[in-house]
Amino acid sequence: MAIFTKNQQEIATSIESESKLSHWLDWKWQVKHAIKSIEQFELLTGIQFSDKERKALQKTIDHFPLSITPYYLSLIDKNNYQNDPIFKQAFADIRELHISKDEMKDPLAEDHDSPVPGITHRYPDRVLFLISNVCAMYCRHCTRKRKVGDTDNIPSKSQIQLGLDYIKKTPQIRDVLLSGGDPFLLSDSYLDWILTELRAIPHVQVIRIGTRTPVVLPYRITENLISVLKKHHPIWINTHFNHVKELTDSSRKALTMLADAGIPLGNQSVLLAGVNDCPRIMKELVQRLVKNRVRPYYMYQCDLSEGLSHFRTPVGKGIEIIESLIGHTSGFAVPTYVIDAPGGGGKIPIMPNYLISWNTNKVILRNYEGVITSYKEPSNYKDRECDRNCKNCNLELNIKEGEEVNAIGIEKLLSDSNDTISLIPSNNERIQRREHSND
Repeated sequence: MAIFTKNQQEIATSIESESKLSHWLDWKWQVKHAIKSIEQFELLTGIQFSDKERKALQKTIDHFPLSITPYYLSLIDKNNYQNDPIFKQAFADIRELHISKDEMKDPLAEDHDSPVPGITHRYPDRVLFLISNVCAMYCRHCTRKRKVGDTDNIPSKSQIQLGLDYIKKTPQIRDVLLSGGDPFLLSDSYLDWILTELRAIPHVQVIRIGTRTPVVLPYRITENLISVLKKHHPIWINTHFNHVKELTDSSRKALTMLADAGIPLGNQSVLLAGVNDCPRIMKELVQRLVKNRVRPYYMYQCDLSEGLSHFRTPVGKGIEIIESLIGHTSGFAVPTYVIDAPGGGGKIPIMPNYLISWNTNKVILRNYEGVITSYKEPSNYKDRECDRNCKNCNLELNIKEGEEVNAIGIEKLLSDSNDTISLIPSNNERIQRREHSND
């Protein structure tokens, strides 16, 4: 049975004098009692700011709202909060109002690539579908700070329908990423309706969901939500752990429930100064994620959104971290380091240079240790001429799914794709009698 930590007990009873364990584990209770003011934060943590700090912080919150779940608040190290990675991601910083000339409200030009409200169609075969502007917590490094928490910008059902209609009439879309805000802040029934509508579109092969609830609101991952998600496979989920400290017992339980439901899990970290810009921290994070069946997917360079200058690191720091991972841990534990190009150019991989040089016969490579080696190119390879007429290709193109149509003998009985239930010799008397009686 789950129990309160001492810090959680103190926070819960400070919020409600008759708070019970069931309240703390109720995700709706957590959302309802999110910390949204400096006064609340000070009361619940015991951290006190000076009048000057409080005034500056209030200006920040007036511009970029504050919202922290009691659960995530309970993870803050009150004795060293200035250096705490949880505090830095959750609580306002007066530096957020120091907006440099390079920063933008919409650095990724998502609004410019939006054919209908809520849809960003940047890549040929996939779309970003913003179905919620509500989050459990307002992350201070959020690239969509312009929208998150804006009550005038919450998608209506008619707006969601516009997005569904666009996907229906655009057959090249095979992959839909649901994001926001956080899709899991919607009710189970509403999310079920959206997933049902998407799954009914023949050309939609994959549905992805981006959520930070396993990190900041793990109690949202309920048995009922799992039942809804399992109805609509294949579902893929990417979450957003930035620091090892976020992998608590509760978050690990949420990840286990999702993984046990057959949902592939990925993680997208953002490289943040003072939070995770350390090779040892990132190595420990990716290894623990893999241990919990979550594959590190991306490590993002912090975007040029307004108020994020204090979070941004040089690109060289990201390269240093990737160098510390490749060859030093499992290959599938190494995320792809990307810059989401300002202006809407999409994700650009930024990796260390392991290809040093090449000519027509050899390539010169280095490994993670600095060993330099060569690879001999094949001397008998002949490139095939291609006229791009794929429909009439008589070369090696054959991309149809394999069919077990030629299975014979025992192989036919073992094959799940064949309905044959028995093999009967041609001279079987019983079958012959059956055939004669039918005549």
